[in-house]
Amino acid sequence: MNIGAQMYTVRERCQTPEDFGRSMERVAAMGYKAVQLSAGGDFPPEEARAAADRHGLRIILTHTAPQKIKDDTQAVIDAHKTLGAGYVGIGMMPAEYRDGADGAKRFIADYTPAAEKLAAAGLKLMYHNHAFEFERRGRLSVLERLAEGFDPAVLGFTLDVYWIAYAGGDPAFWLKKLSGRIDTVHFKDMKISGGEQRMCEILEGNLNWGAVLLAAENGGVKWAFVEQDDCYGGDPFTCLETSYRNLTAFTQQYSLIYCHM
Repeated sequence: MNIGAQMYTVRERCQTPEDFGRSMERVAAMGYKAVQLSAGGDFPPEEARAAADRHGLRIILTHTAPQKIKDDTQAVIDAHKTLGAGYVGIGMMPAEYRDGADGAKRFIADYTPAAEKLAAAGLKLMYHNHAFEFERRGRLSVLERLAEGFDPAVLGFTLDVYWIAYAGGDPAFWLKKLSGRIDTVHFKDMKISGGEQRMCEILEGNLNWGAVLLAAENGGVKWAFVEQDDCYGGDPFTCLETSYRNLTAFTQQYSLIYCHM
């Protein structure tokens, strides 16, 4: 499993090509070899690719506007070919699909054509969860309905371990349950501060990282992207660096255990 940086963490420093280039330089200096693009400025994919190449970073995954994925799929394909990214991510289900018993059904119907077109072009649509997908609509949660409704060949999941735990779920359980469909994951930790759940750097909180990493390895995860949506006034670059340092040290310490279980 490879480790990348989710640039959403430093999104405020990625709004111009110049700032984006400097941010990529800083991320590469931490040791990251790959990134996910999300919430950056609106500049041509050629410029993003050039900055990545300049600093030895691969662009693996994006979060792309869902409406654009659905309505302008070919443009999305063209941009991802330029970026060199094989995965097209939906960061959050559009609001119009989140309410009502048939929301997931309508989402599946509306996005299957785009997912199929992406697959035919050698790309894969990836769905990123928050907490609401764990609401039960009848016998199944929203996430389970999506897993049942989409062909695994055209839709994968970027499971976010923080939001699974936030919803009361077990990240390791869901990594096992969706094994084979989770080429990419989001890693961030959860701590309690002032009685509230907060995001924090990996291994600075309370998630069971031994179980998470083992389930991710066994579930076929190819890329784990370190992300911290909110740094609560802290420096987001420091957050990314701390998580990378902690995670790489932890995985190296326990690599023999993972390889023999």
